[in-house]
Amino acid sequence: MALGSAGIGNLYTEVGEEAAHEAVRAAWQRGVRYFDTAPHYGIGLAERRLGAALREHPRDAFTVSTKVGRRLEPFDAGGDDLAHGFAVPATHRRVWDFSAEGVRRTLEASLERLGLDRVDVVYLHDPDDHAEQAFREGYPALERLRAEGVVGAIGAGMNQTAMLTRFVRDTDVDVVLCAGRHTLLDHSALTDLLPAALAHGTSVVVGGAFNSGLLADPGPGATYDYTRAPAELLDRALRLKEAAERHGTTLRAAALAHCAAHPAVASVLVGARSAAEVHDCADRFTDPVPTALWRELRADGLLPSEGEPA
Repeated sequence: MALGSAGIGNLYTEVGEEAAHEAVRAAWQRGVRYFDTAPHYGIGLAERRLGAALREHPRDAFTVSTKVGRRLEPFDAGGDDLAHGFAVPATHRRVWDFSAEGVRRTLEASLERLGLDRVDVVYLHDPDDHAEQAFREGYPALERLRAEGVVGAIGAGMNQTAMLTRFVRDTDVDVVLCAGRHTLLDHSALTDLLPAALAHGTSVVVGGAFNSGLLADPGPGATYDYTRAPAELLDRALRLKEAAERHGTTLRAAALAHCAAHPAVASVLVGARSAAEVHDCADRFTDPVPTALWRELRADGLLPSEGEPA
């Protein structure tokens, strides 16, 4: 299990400094040693808070990933950043930049905010609409940074599988971060990305195990991919929840176990904004999920017959 830091970057609502620090501390106590962040999260707030919390520990004891592609420029127009999802003052604007120079400048700024001289993994962040520049300039820049030892591993992080599969097949990425496309409700990664990653020996980090909320607590008003869940998906999530409970487990435990089960998956990234949320995720991550549940879900058509836990 890995910890994502968007929550402590004030995703949607404010999180106090101490609460953010305690969330990271709780993750460490539960054995988490991989932490993911990005300049996008709270306009750098998540990176600053994560770096401050990790200074309590030896640098070689943990793994940190950050992202490039959204360069931060000072631009204080007043107001907040809630239009981008973060409850922070709008002191900077995000500029899409997958150029070689942009990659280096963005990474240098991230290292300063983190208080580190290196990061372990750098992802190209959401290059969906910038594929040409990302492949022509951004990716080669990451290759050079890896060769120079500035970063340990390189990859891309996205909410889709098609371009991630292209990165796996056409480049020498070490790892990809796939958010929301390998879950109990979205099986698209099973058709292209995960088989390709397995064939090429590329690690996959899975994020969005709960599809932004629906698989954590299905009910009226629950969200799926950050918008209100359609009725048919809510019904499907409720059926999954009922099945999990019949087998003596929880939907959240099943959601996390499903993400972790594929042999190409190296880590499951969970977001948390408090120590209590971290502990809940860690508890659910270690809960046993009966094999009979997977058999029932496949028999009922709620999971594909291929690529699921045995």
